[in-house]
Amino acid sequence: MKASDLRGKEPAELQKELEALLRAQFGLRMQLATQQLTNTSQLKKVRRDIARVRTMMKEKSAK
Repeated sequence: MKASDLRGKEPAELQKELEALLRAQFGLRMQLATQQLTNTSQLKKVRRDIARVRTMMKEKSAK
């Protein structure tokens, strides 16, 4: 996910995206805990995507 893709979205869409990413992160954490996660780099990608979405939400609320 790129920041330029997020800039075009409305705040409600960003909120939905954030919720989906948080659910994905939870699922990945559970897979990691039960040793079912094979690609651990997914955790890092999801965590950074969450940060990107939150940053865009802050930018839009500041305007």
